[in-house]
Amino acid sequence: MIVGLLTLDIFLPYARSLKDKRRILHGFKERLKARHNVAVAELDYQDKWQRTRLGVVTLNSQAAVVEDLLNRILADARGLEEGEVVGHEIRYV
Repeated sequence: MIVGLLTLDIFLPYARSLKDKRRILHGFKERLKARHNVAVAELDYQDKWQRTRLGVVTLNSQAAVVEDLLNRILADARGLEEGEVVGHEIRYV
């Protein structure tokens, strides 16, 4: 079994409060869960308005499937209108 973890550092330039940030992240996280059937959590910067670190986890018996899925999620994140991916990391276990 291959477990893949994608860590996304996202800058949210249009968030003017924690409420704005939560609204943006809630929609993005729900969209990822619905489209890709993955687990998503905010890992860091919970108290910052314009910054977040998200963790996205998936697993499969084939490494190629996990890698393809995480790359598609990264592409979705880069297409986020309200935010900009400023860093990412992919790990496999």
